[in-house]
Amino acid sequence: MKLSEFKKLPIIGILRGVRPGAIKPLTRTIISSGLKTVEITMDTPGAAKSIREMKRAARGRLAIGAGTVLSIKDLKKALDSGATFIVLPTLVPEIVEYCVKHRIPVFPGAFTPQEIYNAWKAGATMVKVFPAKFLGPGYLKEIKAPFKHIKLLACGGVSPQNIQSFFSSGASGVAFGASVFKKEWIERKEFFRIEEVIKSLIAAYKKGQHEGRSI
Repeated sequence: MKLSEFKKLPIIGILRGVRPGAIKPLTRTIISSGLKTVEITMDTPGAAKSIREMKRAARGRLAIGAGTVLSIKDLKKALDSGATFIVLPTLVPEIVEYCVKHRIPVFPGAFTPQEIYNAWKAGATMVKVFPAKFLGPGYLKEIKAPFKHIKLLACGGVSPQNIQSFFSSGASGVAFGASVFKKEWIERKEFFRIEEVIKSLIAAYKKGQHEGRSI
C-alpha cells in the first residue's frame, strides 16, 4: 500500500468469509467500481490463498491487505501471501511493532479514548475506530477534539448517506464490509449490486470533498 495513493481515495473494502470461487469475479467488480483498496480477513478459510489469487487477478490495480490479524503467525502468513497492509480489530503490540519496524502500514482497532491513544502511540498508521456504527460520526468528532493529531479510520456502519459525515467529523479514512459485500449477493452472483453501492460510496465521498474545498 502506498499511503500517498490511499489518501486520494481513503476507503477500504473488507472481505470476510468469501469463498475462493468468488475471488476473481469480486476482484473484477471491485476494480470496475473504482475502489482501490481491499482487505481479506485472516479468519476467512483459505485467506492466504485468496490474497495471492486476488493479487494475480488485480495485476497491480488494487492495494490488497490482510485483516483480523491477531498473531505473528498470521502476520507472517499474510505478508508471505503478498498483503501490503495489515488491519487488526484491536491493538496487538508485537504485530504493530513489527509493522512499524518494517514500514508496513498498520491499522489496529480501538474504541475508547484510552484504547485509541494507546494504538496511536504504538505506531498506528491510522487507528481503526471499531465498531463505529453504534455511536456514529458524532463520536469521532468528540474524539478528535482532544486528539487532533490522531488519524482515525471509521469502520462499521458506513453508507453513501453518511460517508461524508464521517469525514467531516474527523475521519481520515473509512472501511466497509458485509453491508456492501452481502453474502446473498455473492451467492447469487449479483456482483452488479455490489458495484453499484461501491460506486455510490465513492461518488458521495468525492462530492463531499469537492463541496468542502469549495467553501
